[in-house]
Amino acid sequence: MKELSEYEIVIEPGRGIDQYWRDLWHYRELFYFLAWRDILVRYKQTVIGIAWSIIRPFLTMIVFTIVFGKLAKLESGGTPYPILVFVAMLPWQFFANALSESSNSLVGNANMLSKVYFPRFILPASSIIIGLVDFLISFVILLLLMIWYQFIPDWKVLTLPLFLLLALMAALGFGLWMAALNVKYRDFRYIVPFIVQFGLYISPVGFSSGIVPGEWRFLYSINPMVGVIDGFRWALLGGEVQFYWPGFLLSIALTLLIFAFGIWYFRKTERTFADVI
Repeated sequence: MKELSEYEIVIEPGRGIDQYWRDLWHYRELFYFLAWRDILVRYKQTVIGIAWSIIRPFLTMIVFTIVFGKLAKLESGGTPYPILVFVAMLPWQFFANALSESSNSLVGNANMLSKVYFPRFILPASSIIIGLVDFLISFVILLLLMIWYQFIPDWKVLTLPLFLLLALMAALGFGLWMAALNVKYRDFRYIVPFIVQFGLYISPVGFSSGIVPGEWRFLYSINPMVGVIDGFRWALLGGEVQFYWPGFLLSIALTLLIFAFGIWYFRKTERTFADVI
């Protein structure tokens, strides 16, 4: 009978943070594959397919325009109310879709987690691409609205990628945190939709944040999406929007904190995913 070797080979992920990020680059093709798979699955066997990316924000824009613009008669600062709402719907829809998809990414790929090693960070990160695709489709509709209302943005539109990056960091930070919690506590799959729905009404999507009283404006900016939405309006609507810099700086600080905490907590609990799931 052949004796067992005194030594055995154990394959495990890199322990150091540098090695972990090198692993992410090494598995970049898996990232591309998962992102493309999620995009195809999202619209597979749907009646109107990718048009859902247009219908949802468009109908929301109509409802908010009627409720806040026509009935409540809130001020829009000289901007056509449909444009005011749709500009805010772009970052909010991206954040909501990215958060929902990333928070369920680990549970939805449980078989992969238990069979093979790869940096688990790839799953929530790749799922965010769906929200980015929806964002680009909706952005085309915004351009058509601006043409219809003959509304032309100024040079500030060049800063738009910075605000999109801020929305991405907020979505990924929250998504990493929720994805890790969802593995251990499945109740979070019910909490995330509530957070998304509640966040829609406390964020300045259907109205301008300028209506918030001055003494509450800074506190209101604790919601990171307030700074992102105000940034989108400032970049796309130009001089029609007065930018509140203290609140925006607070949003940046909180977004960076959430992003860093999301990565830290995800990495801390990552080694237990395969056992718990």
